[in-house]
Amino acid sequence: MDSKSDTINELLNIKEASKFASEYLGKNVTTANIIYLINYGKISKLGDDNSILISKKELIQYYNSFKRSREFNWKTKLGTDLNWALSFENLKEAETTKHVHRLHPYKGKFIPQLVEYFLDSHTDNFKQNIYFHKGDIILDPFCGSGTTLVQANELGINAIGVDISAFNTLISNIKISPYDEDILIQEILRITNLLEAFSNRNNTSDFEKELTAELNEFNNKWFPVPDFKRQVQLKEINGEKYGQEKEEIFLPIYKRLVQKYDIKLLQPTANCFIEKWYTEHIREEIDFVFNEIKKIKNTSVKNILCIVLSRTMRSCRATTHADLATLKDPIINTYYCAKHGKICKPIFSILKWWKTYSKDTVNRLHEFSLIRTNSYQLCITGDSRSINIPDVIKTYNMPFYELICKNKIKGIFSSPPYVGLINYHEQHAYAYDLFGFTRNDEQEIGPLYKGQGNTAKENYVIGISAVLNNAKQFLADDFDIFLVANDKYGLYPSIAENSGLQIVNQYKRPVLNRTEKDKGAYSEIIFHLKDKTS
Repeated sequence: MDSKSDTINELLNIKEASKFASEYLGKNVTTANIIYLINYGKISKLGDDNSILISKKELIQYYNSFKRSREFNWKTKLGTDLNWALSFENLKEAETTKHVHRLHPYKGKFIPQLVEYFLDSHTDNFKQNIYFHKGDIILDPFCGSGTTLVQANELGINAIGVDISAFNTLISNIKISPYDEDILIQEILRITNLLEAFSNRNNTSDFEKELTAELNEFNNKWFPVPDFKRQVQLKEINGEKYGQEKEEIFLPIYKRLVQKYDIKLLQPTANCFIEKWYTEHIREEIDFVFNEIKKIKNTSVKNILCIVLSRTMRSCRATTHADLATLKDPIINTYYCAKHGKICKPIFSILKWWKTYSKDTVNRLHEFSLIRTNSYQLCITGDSRSINIPDVIKTYNMPFYELICKNKIKGIFSSPPYVGLINYHEQHAYAYDLFGFTRNDEQEIGPLYKGQGNTAKENYVIGISAVLNNAKQFLADDFDIFLVANDKYGLYPSIAENSGLQIVNQYKRPVLNRTEKDKGAYSEIIFHLKDKTS
């Protein structure tokens, strides 16, 4: 065997595999990334627990099949005009969800690097001009969770966001507003201690301890890590069939414990989201924490903790780990979890997630505070088809209002909703139920519940056109508009025409990390539009 074959066939420990993978892929691959591949059956575990080894050959095969063939296959399906550089494939998830960008889950948001690409002062073979500068004002009329506002702040650009959803406005403003870190930490500590005492007043804690012990014993026997997942990966075991069989075996153990500790699973009524999708004890803890939050006098801290509670609530719904984004039926029993390859249980207390997200929020806000600029950003709730932006801004910040009147808004960077893809209010229904925000579902443009038929498409064109026509009156003469869209129905030429705009350029990018289960080839276009008279 020659030396090249020896090198390919060598075995690596975790640290060596991390170093090799980082060099091979040209990006940082941590030891945790390698352990993930082993635990989820992507590659084989060799050696023993004290000395885990990995085949370099198998690692290369995995990365080749996952990465190198994807660009070729996607360009074959989507066209050679696909700008692979705009996939940002080299970035880790921690970079695409940096600092405040992951304060709260949100369907349909774009990654901050895409915003930064068009807002910053660099040029390249694709982006040959600089469109925005420090001190400019930009607008995002579909603000969502505030990605454009945050990136504008990083770059010293002023920004205004508009969103029909009051909850989206709350998320966005929390990300970019100043706050008192000391008061935030004090209030988190106070509420956490109170929640811990509240949670220990009944049998739930003892129930979970015994249930967890039973599950650990059962899963170690029937779902050994990583052997089971590897066998499923290699199709030596039908994971779903095997898992469902074992699910039925464990269920009587679970029901016995529920009866032993008198655990109340369902709430008495299910008339709204928060009644249907939360067990009774979870609901009691949510109400307890919210009542404590309402006692806080500092508004910015109060709002931040509302978002922490909302994020906690989302993770504590009575559903499986695989269905957090979709929701089918409430799950109140133990179940086989294909995501984790074992029997999992519903959540019976919010305490763990409240602690986790409180700590994460403090860290993310602090990280952003170290790089934030003195530029001004604000998200306002309203209908972008008709809102008078300067008049609303005037009620919040007079100097900024005067700046808008003097310089006007330099342009737009936004990702409008797609036709029939997301119900933007419904994705946060739990928060609307708890906080009492007014829902404006009927004013959403292109929501999922209105479908993707001809009428929905026509109304979508009318809606987006109306937003652009309304915004134009507040824009500077030589404005630039960038809209991120998956225009599979070819609607944007009509939208441009209806808005008195022309599409001067299109940037087609692959979308690699989608939250939906469909991981097939998918692209979106960044349309660059200008006034027809320019």
